[in-house]
Amino acid sequence: MVVNLNIQADIIDIKTDNPQQYDIFLVDTNVWFWQTYTNAGFGTQTSRFSNYLKYINQALVNGATLTYSGLILAELAHIIEKTEYNIYTKSHGYLPLKEYRHNYSNERMNVVAEVQSAWSQVKAFAVPVDLTVDDATTDAALNRFQTQAVDGYDLLLLEAISRAGAGKIKIITHDMDYAVVPGIQVFTSNNYVIQEANIQKKLSASR
Repeated sequence: MVVNLNIQADIIDIKTDNPQQYDIFLVDTNVWFWQTYTNAGFGTQTSRFSNYLKYINQALVNGATLTYSGLILAELAHIIEKTEYNIYTKSHGYLPLKEYRHNYSNERMNVVAEVQSAWSQVKAFAVPVDLTVDDATTDAALNRFQTQAVDGYDLLLLEAISRAGAGKIKIITHDMDYAVVPGIQVFTSNNYVIQEANIQKKLSASR
C-alpha cells in the first residue's frame, strides 16, 4: 500500500545538494547507524545509504556542523542490538530476543562493543545539542502527536529541539515521517519523499 504523505517540510535532495559552511545539521539515527555501525549493510542494499555517507563526508569537508542529541543513543543501541540478533539467529536458528540478551554473554559483549564504537564515532563526527525533556516537553510532544505522524523517538527529539530555540531545523534523514513536519528542512535521498515533494511543490532547489 502506498503511503499518503502530506508534505509540510521543505525537502532537499542530497544527491544534488552541496552542503554549505553555515549549515548546522541534526543527523538522524538511521544515518548515524549507516555511518558508524560495522554491520549496517546486513539485510539491506548499500545503495540505500551510500548517498548519506557521501553527503556527511562532504558536509565535513565543506566545514558544515553536524550535531547529535543524547536522545538518539537509545534508538541507535536498539537497532544495533536488533541487527546483531538477526545476524545471530540467521546462522544459529531462532531464539527469543530476551534469551539472546541474557543467556549469551559473548554476544552481549559484542553488542555492547558495537554500540560503544558507534557512539564514540558519533561524538567524534558531531557536536552535542543540549536538549531537556521535562513535563512541559512531553506534554507539548503529545500535542504534536495529534497532528504529526511521527514515532515516539522522533516526537521527543523534534519537540526538545523546538523548545531549545535552535532556529530552523535542518535534519539529514531517510525517514519519511519527518516530511510531514512543518517548518523544518529535510535533507534526504529517499526517492519516494523526493518524488512526492516535487509533485506537492515542496522540493527545494539544491544549493
